[in-house]
Amino acid sequence: MSFLKRNSGVIRRVAAVAILGIGLTACGGSDSADAPAEEAATEQPAAEESTAEAPTGDPIKVMTVTTLNANGPTYENIKIAAEIAADHINSNGGINGRPLEVIVCDEQFDPAIAATCARDAVEQGVVSVVGSFTYFAEAIVPVIAESDITWFGACCPISPSELTSPHSFNIGNQPMYAVGMVRKAVEDGCESINAVIVEGADAIFQGPMENAMSAYGREFNDVMIIPNAAPDYSAEVAQATTGVDCMVIVLSEGPFLTWNTAMQQSGSDVQQYGPQGNLNSISAVGAEEVTDGNIISGMYPDISTAPWADYRAALEKNNIDQEANDFNSLGGLGTWAAYIGFAQIASTIEGEVTAASFFEAASKTTNLDLNGMVPNIDFTQEWTDGLPGYSRLFNRSVVYSQLSNGEVVPIDNEFFDVGDLAMGIAP
Repeated sequence: MSFLKRNSGVIRRVAAVAILGIGLTACGGSDSADAPAEEAATEQPAAEESTAEAPTGDPIKVMTVTTLNANGPTYENIKIAAEIAADHINSNGGINGRPLEVIVCDEQFDPAIAATCARDAVEQGVVSVVGSFTYFAEAIVPVIAESDITWFGACCPISPSELTSPHSFNIGNQPMYAVGMVRKAVEDGCESINAVIVEGADAIFQGPMENAMSAYGREFNDVMIIPNAAPDYSAEVAQATTGVDCMVIVLSEGPFLTWNTAMQQSGSDVQQYGPQGNLNSISAVGAEEVTDGNIISGMYPDISTAPWADYRAALEKNNIDQEANDFNSLGGLGTWAAYIGFAQIASTIEGEVTAASFFEAASKTTNLDLNGMVPNIDFTQEWTDGLPGYSRLFNRSVVYSQLSNGEVVPIDNEFFDVGDLAMGIAP
């Protein structure tokens, strides 16, 4: 069935994905404090230390909302990225000479607490909620919008308000990275492709992926919907690798580790395509041989590349333990990009930086240039002719990396717009 026809009910079902954790570890969540994580590469030079005067006056308050205390994956990397981004901005003079203050609200994977975060944002007079990730944005965005507080720079929008509210300014582009997997697999010459999608995530991923295949005049050999928390995926791997040369896989990091273990045991040579932050050095542990050369489709270039020089320098300056959290992830990279974007827009405001003035400035921004973290973004151009219900998806591009001996290596920094493919339009 066409995604365009069935999408009206899809957005209402995204809450089901929350139970399954898809996207959680793409955001760099960790199930435990001592889980291994990919170290940030330092091949590119870091920016020089600023000599700007310290900001003064009343702080400009912003909030970041995420999960810090809950059963299952949490996102300390988002909290840390927000705090070191604010420190970086303040070390470079703040915003028009005023300091930036970050309030981190832990929604504890509870929609009621998420709603409390929204009320706190209003009561504390924050200018914007920046760089957040939560499955309960529907309890936040409508509340803050009433006070002209924006939902700015989300990496991984999944709720109706995030994707349609005029107060939502997304930098990331879920589910486009899955469409990017299909694009890369076809362009790489894969002749027969299976899609493997975790149960629940099919609600928002399967349709655009099938549309992309249709755009190439192709169909998946099979679309397998698999359980999220299986202790062993041997049977699923055996089915998925039969009669195909490639697989496109939507699976979060923990289950991907279990999947790759089964792949290693199977000895299969089927090429895999997976999401940034999930198919990574963590999920490849013990399966370095079978995952070698696997392709990663993401929203942001790898942390080792030039756009992230200041981010890497900030992690080092603040002595951040990069083995405890994954900062080369949608959550880590996306939060940093969101704060840099917020500061760029806020600095253009003449007079007071308030929720209303920032909303007006963001709404008029035609060229948000983040120096290659994402393609330049025009917030004045909604995707009104795109997928129904995704009008606030301003960035629809993907970029690719690959696994080499268990480590993530960028292929290049070239972005590919896959918006048309998501609608079934041939490239």
